[in-house]
Amino acid sequence: MVPFAGWSMPIQYKDSIIDSTVNCRVNGSLFDVAHMCGLSLKGKDCVPFLETLVVADVAGLAPGTGSLTVFTNEKGGAIDDSVITKVTDEHIYLVVNAGCRDKDLAHIEEHMKAFKSKGGDVSWHIHDERSLLALQGPLAAPVLQHLTKEDLSKLYFGQFQILDINGSTCFLTRTGYTGEDGFEISVPSEHAVDLAKAILEKSEGKVRLTGLGARDSLRLEAGLCLYGNDMEQHITPVEAGLTWAIGKRRRAEGGFLGADVILKQLQDGPTIRRVGFFSSGPPARSHSEVHDENGNKIGEITSGGFSPNLKKNVAMGYVKSGQHKNGTKVKILVRGKPYEGNITKMPFVATKYYKPS
Repeated sequence: MVPFAGWSMPIQYKDSIIDSTVNCRVNGSLFDVAHMCGLSLKGKDCVPFLETLVVADVAGLAPGTGSLTVFTNEKGGAIDDSVITKVTDEHIYLVVNAGCRDKDLAHIEEHMKAFKSKGGDVSWHIHDERSLLALQGPLAAPVLQHLTKEDLSKLYFGQFQILDINGSTCFLTRTGYTGEDGFEISVPSEHAVDLAKAILEKSEGKVRLTGLGARDSLRLEAGLCLYGNDMEQHITPVEAGLTWAIGKRRRAEGGFLGADVILKQLQDGPTIRRVGFFSSGPPARSHSEVHDENGNKIGEITSGGFSPNLKKNVAMGYVKSGQHKNGTKVKILVRGKPYEGNITKMPFVATKYYKPS
């Protein structure tokens, strides 16, 4: 167990991190992610209010669908990334990172007060009465189907439903942080342990409790950002390779914090870009320098490690634009010593999100 964002979190359960990572992709994993902060925005102006703070086209979402988005600051930097869901036109459900909770809630509250003072209709509820479980992997849907009467085959990646699971009212989002098919389940806290036990039981031991260690290697294999490592307050969504998350209408209209910076980057291109790396030698870690073949520094690693599924080192980080092309040979410094590497596309492991065929 380790301290993490004010919570006590398991790095691993009885399995090794390597075994847990492989088992998620072969069978499935259950993660206790109750440290993350779920909240609801309600009111007839909750959508236009949220659009002042994030880059997503929230108005364009169909009810019951969601998207990854980014909360930006005045300079276009990322305050946090978040999965947001439009439950109805007057109810948005979102989950923010535990490490950013205090900062995010203060930011939302400050802007909400100003918005309401001008007559805007929006209120919020922080779901501290609920816990969050993430069920990921090929067995996620078949196992969860045992615990609900709703037909999960009709719920696709990015969709949301409020339904009965194992006898309690849950918020179910088909999403996750591993690149696998799976679900994030918001459950009343008093039913969370029973639900976790039921999921493990129905899987007949194949879905296993999985800790932060494998969660990190799984998200890295899937090429997904970890806020605080791969995204920070000085990194824009364009630099982070999240241009796809900026709605087409938002690119035309702006209207969110830092829009002038971000729209200019969309037009001119960013000066740095997030890329993937394969490397030799010891695994590259955060802040390892990336050099070109002539020994000039061109960037740095933000996350790296050994991929249990690919059996080789993977990493992500930022390099100068123009030196970000797939296949570019680089040297990565680990403890001051250069090792061969090359820039590659992400995800490293193909994603298996459940989408209409």
